[in-house]
Parts: sequence; C-alpha cells; structure tokens
Amino acid sequence: MARLALFDLDNTLLAGDSDHSWGEWLCQRGLVDAGEYQARNDAFYADYLAGQLDVIAYQNFTQAILARHPMEQLAQWHRQFMSEVIEPIILPKGEALLEEHRAAGDRLVIITATNRFITGPIAARLGVATLLATECEMRDGRYTGTTFDVPCYQGGKVTRLQRWLGENGMSLDDSYFYSDSRNDLPLLEAVSNPVAVDPDDTLRTTAQARGWPVISLRD
Repeated sequence: MARLALFDLDNTLLAGDSDHSWGEWLCQRGLVDAGEYQARNDAFYADYLAGQLDVIAYQNFTQAILARHPMEQLAQWHRQFMSEVIEPIILPKGEALLEEHRAAGDRLVIITATNRFITGPIAARLGVATLLATECEMRDGRYTGTTFDVPCYQGGKVTRLQRWLGENGMSLDDSYFYSDSRNDLPLLEAVSNPVAVDPDDTLRTTAQARGWPVISLRD
C-alpha cells in the first residue's frame, strides 16, 4: 500500500496565506468595500494565527462574495489572482518536496482549512490530485455563500481525513504530514511522521519538545 504524504498549503507549500491574500486582492481591485473588508479580513487572520478562529463565521464572511457573482466572473478573477498573487509565492523547495514523495510512489494529499474555491486551482497547479479543503455549498450551479460539511480546520482536518481514509481503503501507517501551523497539531499528532515546516512559535516549541523534524522550504 502506498504511503500517505499530507501537506498543508498556506505558509507551507506557499510563502504566504492564499485565504488572507484572496481578501487582500479583492480589496485592491475594488471588488469589495476595502476599508470594512480589510479590517474584518485582518481580524479573522489574527484569530487564525492565535488558534482562536471562529471558522464558520470566517467562511460565511469569505464565501459571501461567491454568491453574488456568476461562476464565469469568479473563474476569471481567480485566474488573475493565481497569476498575480499565487505564482510568485509557490515555493520551489515545496515543489521539490512534492516531487520527492511523488517519485517514491506516495499518495499526495493537500489538506487545508482554506476553501475549495480558492485552493482547487492551486492544488491543480501543484500537480496534486487529492485536495481536502473546507467546502463551498453550491445550489443550481452557483455558490450559496456558505460552507457545508465539517470545516477542514484543527480537529476537523482529522475528521475529514479519517472519512477519506475509510472511503479509499487507506491508513495512516508510515504517513507524513507537513505543516507550519499550531492549528494543525491534532493532525500532526495523528500521523507517523509529523514535520514542522517554517513553523509558528507554538508549533516550533512543540516540535522541538517532541523531537519532530523542523525544516524550511524558504530560501
């Protein structure tokens, strides 16, 4: 059976946070009320960094714009976002790490709290077919602006992964998980080989105390 190699996305494979950056991009393009939106976006991000995010409230905030525009317009905006924001922060060492696991025959999975609208094209760009992300509800071919299912955040990552493992006949035996964030401690504790990548202070302290590898994918 193939080993499982799990990767967080933001600030792990990317030198930045795609979720927060999407909000900043919307503000810069005048697609939302920049003053109000930027303040709320920054406040939610601060809560995330502190491990205190109300993930449902945040998803309702960030997904609201998806319900207000047709899919074609959203897709066009995302293509611009990918070109202007995401491409410059894709880490070459992250791509090399993905390729190392790919060459070893491992099953690659990106598992991220950021919603699927934002992260689906990024995972495709990185050549990772399996993405576990916070889901965006759709109805009649349009987004509703709300999330559904268990958000892929903190312990929710473990819940979503365990379901996926059952559906795919896989296990966490000899598994890897790479992450930068204290929010991923529940999943880091569940895998065989947890790896802290350019970690925040809380994760760095925990990793050092537990003897987990600490690596950098940044130049």
